[in-house]
Formats: sequence, C-alpha cells, structure tokens
Amino acid sequence: MTIKSIWLRRIHKWVGLAIGLQFLIWAMSGTAMALLDMDEVAGGAMAEQAPAAVPSAGAAWPRIQSALAGQPVSNLMIRDLPGGSVFAVTVNGGVRLFDATSGAPVTVDRSLAQTIATAAYPGTAKTERVQSLPELTLAVRDHSLPIWKVDFSDAANSIYYVSASTGEVLERRNETWRWWDFFWMLHNMDYAERTSFNHPLIITVGIAMAWLAVTGFWLIFRTMWRHDFPGVRRFVSRSQANCGSGGSPGAVTEQ
Repeated sequence: MTIKSIWLRRIHKWVGLAIGLQFLIWAMSGTAMALLDMDEVAGGAMAEQAPAAVPSAGAAWPRIQSALAGQPVSNLMIRDLPGGSVFAVTVNGGVRLFDATSGAPVTVDRSLAQTIATAAYPGTAKTERVQSLPELTLAVRDHSLPIWKVDFSDAANSIYYVSASTGEVLERRNETWRWWDFFWMLHNMDYAERTSFNHPLIITVGIAMAWLAVTGFWLIFRTMWRHDFPGVRRFVSRSQANCGSGGSPGAVTEQ
C-alpha cells in the first residue's frame, strides 16, 4: 500500500465521519417532522365564519372611484371581515380596502387586526398583545410588511399574523410549528433563512458525499480487498499461478 493510499484512507475516514453525522441529523430531523401533526403545524383548526352577503356596489363604487383618483385598477375582489364585507382594490400603490356598502376607506389598524385574529381563533383564549412588526421574522419570511402580530394566551403560545394591507390572516403559528421549523432547519441545512436547498453548505456536503463514494470504491479495489477478502486474494493467486504454468485462466481441466 503506497503512502498516497494511506493518506487517502485517513482523509476518507474523517470525511466519512462528518458525512455520517450529517446523515444522522437528516434521519433524526426527518423522522421528527414526520411524527409531528401536520394539522397542528399548519396552525390547527380555524374558526368558521359565515360568509357575508354580497353587497350592491351601486352606492359605494362612485365613492371608491373618487378615492382612487383615476389610478388604474389591476384587481378587484370582495373580502369578508368582521363587521361586513370590503372591496380589496389593487392599484399601483398596493391594496386598498373600502367598505362594500358605503365605499368608505377601511384601515386595518391595531383594533381591527385584533378583531380579525380573534374571529379566526377557534378557542376562548384572550389576546395578550397586538404589535406591528418592525421587520420580517422567520414566522412570516414569505410575506411582506406591514403585518400585525397578535399573541394569544393559550398553552400552544399561538400567534396570528394579520396583513395590515389586506386584512388577511397570513400565518397561524404555535409551538408545534416552531419545533417543525427547527427540524426543517436541520434537515435542509439553511440555518439563516430556512427556505432553500440550493445554498453553498448543502452543495458542499453533496460534493463531499460524491467524493466519499468514489474514493470508497477506489480504496476497496486498491487496498482493502487484499486484507479484508482473503478468499478473493486466494482466487487471484491461483489464477496467476495457472497463467504462469501455461494454463488458461478459467479453463476446465478434464480428467
């Protein structure tokens, strides 16, 4: 065995140890995610709300047009909020809400955000606090500000996130989701954003795994078989002896 093979085996051993530990983390985190209740991860049950009657826009629309001041409308939809329906009008500056009956502008302030979250919450727990997020957090990393954060005083530490632009409940987070997100971070190795499988760390690990497989096969046929597979060694020795004596390898001797 050459010096080169000795060093390759040493490097192979330590790289294999590191990759083996990562495989263990992948197995444990994947199992943990599979065992968690996905309904709870998604936020659990949501309170059912009776749909509001579709209003007539006859009286409201002229007032809405006046408020828009000629801005081009790219989307228009009716959304149910506690207390009545609103028109969600998408213009260049974002989404604007108007009362579907009167046409008056609707602002999702602290009080309305709390009302929206409470209406969506299926339990009886009270809200502890309502605050505007100064920046995006991991819980709402896929959304855009402005967002209201509504905390509930329940055993699951539930938090509802309400869009200050549209009045939608964007996310419903709890302890089960936080555990799932932690294991997801370990699984995809994205320790910052927890969103991507295409980052340098996991690509490096993938390359190391491929190198480990290639060098492992090379070492088996280059060195290990000589010591770990004596039967193969004896077979090769007999074949070489037959060749040296003028026999043909693999030939059958007739008695």
